[in-house]
This record gives sequence, C-alpha cells and structure tokens, in this order.
Amino acid sequence: MTTVKSIAVIGAGLAGLACAKQLQAAGLSVTVFEKSRGTGGRLCTRRGADWQADHGAQYFTARTLAFREQVDVWLAAGVVARWSPEITVFGAVRSNTQETPARYVGVPGMSAPAKALADGLLIHNGYTVKQLEQDAAGWRIATVEHGWLDERYSGLIVAVPAPQATPLLATISPTLAGVAARTRMTPSWTLLAQFDDRVALPFDAAFVNEGPLRWLARNSSKPARQGQESWVIQATATWSEAHLEDTPDDVARDLLEAFRALGGPEPLAVSMHRWRYADCQAETFGSVWDSGLKVGLCGDWLHGGKVEGAWLSGRHLAATLLESLGD
Repeated sequence: MTTVKSIAVIGAGLAGLACAKQLQAAGLSVTVFEKSRGTGGRLCTRRGADWQADHGAQYFTARTLAFREQVDVWLAAGVVARWSPEITVFGAVRSNTQETPARYVGVPGMSAPAKALADGLLIHNGYTVKQLEQDAAGWRIATVEHGWLDERYSGLIVAVPAPQATPLLATISPTLAGVAARTRMTPSWTLLAQFDDRVALPFDAAFVNEGPLRWLARNSSKPARQGQESWVIQATATWSEAHLEDTPDDVARDLLEAFRALGGPEPLAVSMHRWRYADCQAETFGSVWDSGLKVGLCGDWLHGGKVEGAWLSGRHLAATLLESLGD
C-alpha cells in the first residue's frame, strides 16, 4: 500500500465512520473531519433539562447479512437495543407483503452506535471543509474555522450529503460532482414536544399517509430513554419543501394542529429542527472511487438510503479502495 498511505475522511456520519474504521483496520492512517460537535449525522438525539428526543433517524432495520452481523456486535456491546412499539397507520395503508423486520435504536441515544464506530479514530470536530486542492505533496484541505491545514493526504473520502458534496468536488472533479448533483435530497421539518404526563394515545408510533405529517413517535417508549414524556412529530418531504423557509413558530403551529387532529394533546413545550437533507432518491451502486485522483464518495444516497445504506456504502468504498491498492 505505497500509493495511498493517509486518508482524509470528510464527514463523521455513519458512512464516513464505517469507511474510516475499515481503512484504519487495514493499516492506513485515517483522519476524519466533521463540522459539528458530535458524530453520527442524522443518528442524533436532542436533550433538554429533563427530556430527550431523537430528532433525526427514528430507528433502523437490518436486512443484509453484513449489517445484521454489525448490529449483533452493537447489541452485545449494549449500544443498540430492539424497539418494539405499538404502531398504527393513519390514511391509506400502503400494501407491503413482506414481514416487517426488527426495529433497532441506539441506547441511550441514537448516536451510540456511531460513537462506538468512532472509538479509536482521529476525529477533528468543528472543522467545516470548504475547499480541496491537490499539490505535489498530496491533497490539502481548507476549513471555515482554521483556513488551510498544514497536513497533506494521499487520498480523500467525501462522506457528506450530495448537495454538500457537489460544490466541494466541482473544482477537483466535475465527474464526481456530477454524480452528486444527480441525487435529489428532500427536507423534513421535525417538531419535538414535551408533556408533563403520559400522552393517552393508544399507540407509540404512527405512519401518517395524509396531511402534513408522515410520522409520530413516543420517544419515551424507546429503550433507555429518560426524562419526561416526549414525542417526535415529522412532516412529509412535500410539505417541508413547500414550507422550508417558514418561521419555526409558524411550522410548529401547523404541525401541532395536525397532531391535535389525530388526538394529540397540547404540549408543555416544543422545539423545532429543520433538516434540509433528510431523505434522498438514492442511487444503488454503493459508492464511487476514482483511483486516478484517489478521491471517493460514500453515503446513504449512494446505497439505497437509510441507516443501513449509509453503513453499507462506507464499507463498500473502503473495500473498493483497498482492492485498488492491491491491484
């Protein structure tokens, strides 16, 4: 492995972490750059004085053997638990002849499995990568917070949402930028509501197929959650896109009205989160590796979407990169 000795991974979501972990295990020097304070991307939990709520991914499933084996490792480590909520459906039921797979959540919060992957990796948090450039010594990185970094890397992994990858890659590889530009990602407004007592609804979660809402969940029903009763209320992609620039107060008013129409009570307090890149119309080819430039792309948007897709994409890219070095 003489042509690639050091790898910079941009993005500490599940795809970037899975890729970084496998590359480091194979003997490469890996550094991860992440703009936020934590790891896990949309595997995240917001906490207040006496409450917590998962405001990104709500749960994940494991349909492939490889990911089932990874989930088993997390289960054994106590960072993941099975969630078996009472679920209902509002609106037209979409036909599904397949048996529903087990649902899993991170414990005590959704980011726990990501933190387990991050253990042992060199991660720089608070580094927003804004520009990439190659010189005779390798790839160099400029960040919003720290300007151009001194280090050089022999390879790059870009593991961020497609709309963020596009401008980052435009000056170094129009081809890779074009791959990212083809992927459309959709937003989601998410409301977190706290209550002083258990909400008297006969379900813990609901798929909503009418109106502005798509999902409700009693966050307190998930394993190892603490504090007062909390619910997560998510809007559809179509509604979120139409109201993307509305004020949080206006969005909260509309989503709470829809929640009350389904039997929900008035909350004690609410907070809002706007995901600009929540879901995607995903590609299915796994990842992209340019062996000439030594630049790769991974993310859920390259492997069918969802948490499992992110992990599979990161692993797929790591395997492709290592195979190219073997050649």
